[in-house]
Amino acid sequence: QLQLVESGGGLVQTGGSLRLSCVASGRTFSTSAMGWFRQAPGKEREFVAATIKSGSSSYYADSVRRRFTISRDNDKNTGYLQMNNLKPAESAVYYCNAATRLPSLVASITEDIGDWGQGTQVTVAS
Repeated sequence: QLQLVESGGGLVQTGGSLRLSCVASGRTFSTSAMGWFRQAPGKEREFVAATIKSGSSSYYADSVRRRFTISRDNDKNTGYLQMNNLKPAESAVYYCNAATRLPSLVASITEDIGDWGQGTQVTVAS
């Protein structure tokens, strides 16, 4: 079972940047698509970005395209989310997860996605 631990969250001003990390334990990370999600208080968890196992192709939610960049280093079993020009409405707990196929992450197909970790809190001050 792949386990993922997120880090890198914090408090940032509007327009600021943060880089989140997702460290995986388990031998299947390099053979899995990985993605980032977020959940704001009182709202459902939503898809943010995902990348295929090689990292050569990615998909983004419309709201973050051209501001966020997902990447991964399979040698380090680590995924990243670079977030630029952050907005207060993007304050949320950010989670990473993995699945066999990227479409499962984009569509948040529960039965194909692994267990959720603790996430990392991102707070964007106005």
